[in-house]
Amino acid sequence: MASRTFLCFNHGKFLLPFTTTKFIPASRRPIKSLSFSPVSCSLNTPQPTVEPKFQMGSTPNVVKILEERGLLESITNENLRLVCSDQTAGPLKVYCGFDPTAESLHLGNLLGLIVLSWFQRCGHIAVALIGGATGRIGDPSGKSQERPELDLESLEKNIAGIMEIVNKILSKNANLGSEQNSNFVILNNYDWWNEVRLLDFLKQVGRYARVGSMMSKESVKKRLESEQGMSYTEFTYQLLQGYDFLYLFKNEGVNVQIGGSDQWGNITAGTELIRKILQAEGAYGLTFPLLLKSDGTKFGKSEDGAIWLSPSMLSPYKFYQYFFSVPDADVVRFLKILTFLNMEEINELESAMKKPGYVPNTAQRKLAEEITRFVHGEDGLTEALKATEALRPGSETKLDWETIEGIAEDVPSHSLPYTEVLNLSIVDLSVSSGLFESKSAARRLLKQGGIYLNNNRVDNESKRIEAEDIVDGKVLLLSAGKKNKVVVRIS
Repeated sequence: MASRTFLCFNHGKFLLPFTTTKFIPASRRPIKSLSFSPVSCSLNTPQPTVEPKFQMGSTPNVVKILEERGLLESITNENLRLVCSDQTAGPLKVYCGFDPTAESLHLGNLLGLIVLSWFQRCGHIAVALIGGATGRIGDPSGKSQERPELDLESLEKNIAGIMEIVNKILSKNANLGSEQNSNFVILNNYDWWNEVRLLDFLKQVGRYARVGSMMSKESVKKRLESEQGMSYTEFTYQLLQGYDFLYLFKNEGVNVQIGGSDQWGNITAGTELIRKILQAEGAYGLTFPLLLKSDGTKFGKSEDGAIWLSPSMLSPYKFYQYFFSVPDADVVRFLKILTFLNMEEINELESAMKKPGYVPNTAQRKLAEEITRFVHGEDGLTEALKATEALRPGSETKLDWETIEGIAEDVPSHSLPYTEVLNLSIVDLSVSSGLFESKSAARRLLKQGGIYLNNNRVDNESKRIEAEDIVDGKVLLLSAGKKNKVVVRIS
């Protein structure tokens, strides 16, 4: 495990008003020249197994890479393609915002981190902006009704959780593609919003916002046409996000804002404010497509809800299994979008899928391994693979208590007293644990060879639970087929 340095910044106070004279941005100065006081905090992060490295002498065009992989929806100005390859001007600074609406980011947010990572790998600097201020308002984009208001304690807890995830992921690219000491930084927009006064904001910023343009944004139009409508608070969100871009452009030299396609209106609000207030060019917006399945439905939800990136909210095992279950129709596209595998390797996998002798789920296994490693590190992937192998019915891997407990949150569980379990028939245990609704259903599957005790097939209906069947004297694992399992805890 290598020791990384995470930069924690103390931000200066922001004072209004702005001047509207011609502004020349410090758009591409090194990160070390930002007006912050860095504090070194040692963090340990897992090392990725294989990372493509780019030499600064041959800066790859990140826009071209994103386009090739299906990660580019729109850009505000075609000049961005040229700027990305301009080796004489230095690295771009690219930001993506994450509102702290939950304690963890989810799969939809992961695309933003992946695009930021591509910028890092191509020699640029990533800026992750946590919406400590805008999170108190709530982005109406893609929402049918107003978000519930968060109390301050929940907000602070969410901010801490999201910062930990972002740092863990972006630090993996810290030595890739850039000659900077650090090629990412995490900021919180509350650090400048907490000093902004309403009257000053309306005078210096609000006067440049056209109501007609704000109402024409797709996110606003959809909400105005709905039964729920839209509050003034939500209506102003695009102006708040637009001002974030202006502030970062002016004070931190950030050139590019990225976001999902539903963020186009908010992003262009920022480029317009920069053009009108600062009378400056050189601010760009880039959007990537929303993550959809081949049938057009949203990808990123399971039967149990969102696919969270925090291991405390979704285990690495279940995260891995979600991607392992991706259908063939989607797996190649997701390999391009969600992993950093080179295109040649992905094309080879795609070709292999069409040939005789292809082992089913080979591409899915590669997808699950790559994305689990990226989010949860080598340790998380090892945990997921160990649990996957150990919990496969018929597996020769010896089960232990820790392995079973590692997946206990992801499968149903039931507690029974030791005296009640000992000498209980496998049919009765299958019903009392909730694996089957009736004894007849349990007997039927048992005769078909579909019931497993601790991964071993049960062939005898008269089988009774013995002391040596109880793993480490604490648990049993019952399986009906490959997918239906129940953990029986012995109390």
